[in-house]
Amino acid sequence: MYKILVIDDERAIRNTLKDILEFEGYGIELAENGKVGLEKALAGKYDLIYTDIKMPEMDGMEVLTSLRQSATDAAFTPVVMISGHGNIETAVEAIKKGAFDFIEKPIDLNRLLVTTKNALENRTLSQELGMRQEEIKTLKKKMSTRYRMIGQSAAIAHVREIIDKVAPTEARVLITGENGTGKEVVAHLIHEGSQRATQPIVEVNCAAIPSELIESELFGHIKGSFTGAVKDRAGKFEQADNGTLFLDEIGDMSLAAQTKVLRALQENVITRVGSDKPVKVNVRIIAATNKDLAKEIEEGRFREDLFHRLNVIPIHVPALDDRKDDIPLLVDYFAEQICQEQGWKVKSFDKEAVEALQERSWRGNIRELRNVVERLIILAAEHITRQDVMNFA
Repeated sequence: MYKILVIDDERAIRNTLKDILEFEGYGIELAENGKVGLEKALAGKYDLIYTDIKMPEMDGMEVLTSLRQSATDAAFTPVVMISGHGNIETAVEAIKKGAFDFIEKPIDLNRLLVTTKNALENRTLSQELGMRQEEIKTLKKKMSTRYRMIGQSAAIAHVREIIDKVAPTEARVLITGENGTGKEVVAHLIHEGSQRATQPIVEVNCAAIPSELIESELFGHIKGSFTGAVKDRAGKFEQADNGTLFLDEIGDMSLAAQTKVLRALQENVITRVGSDKPVKVNVRIIAATNKDLAKEIEEGRFREDLFHRLNVIPIHVPALDDRKDDIPLLVDYFAEQICQEQGWKVKSFDKEAVEALQERSWRGNIRELRNVVERLIILAAEHITRQDVMNFA
């Protein structure tokens, strides 16, 4: 028997749908509002969900968005939107957000039954898509070995603990630390642990983009808005819609671009360069910098209001010199990774070689350590000694 969930704050509508659909042989469960309906949908297994759009606390559009972003089977369950205030714009928005169909009140009996039949027939395809999504998710995890946090020191354990707490939330995160400490790894681990993990994480290196192009890169542009704009182009905010936008080296962003980013964070709206049409976006922001933003604010190079918008959850990634106990684990990890990439037998480091690496100062942090390990693997013999470190590192 197919199971259908009906979410509507009007008891009469709920009961009417229940009577009609039960008469057709379907199993029906009811929810009196969006919040309760979402909880039931995420906890149970339904073949179809009907939800009203206008409801207190949580409306139908919010229910739909949460379902599509969830990591449960509900992400692939057909959802039909019901509204007593139907219009073309609402219907289009619902379909864009992943609704199977949209029907208006008062509900036409034939339309209800035809829509139910079509949605349930489509359920098989949705289940197949769900399997593909799981396969993709598994593959992405296998491919994400470059985003692993290696180490057992107290400093890195503290960072890992914060990541575990903040990842499932929607909170903005500001990651600080020296170059080469692994800020990008932290950003990716937060995304992979979030409800947005099946959606893209879009990266922007603010330091690598010329100041005159940063607004176009972030917000997109329309054809003819400047020399070289030969066609409309979506910016990084739109590309990251429903996912995560990672603003790396945000301390290097121009003040003009900072102002527009602040507006986007306040209103969840961006405007393409050369256009006056607002575009709604739903992104989670993770930012990173190697700069002292407090000092940048004092010297007028960074907006204080933007800083407070970004700095909801601060995470400081320690320098390698502050976590030298992790160097043996990092050396083993990099040696195995590099040898696998080259198709070589894994080379080993003796205890004295690792101790020699721990005695050094690492201004380039983990990035420098990896380079040194790679150099030793290429230039030294099968078993790497302290003398090899003295000669080649």
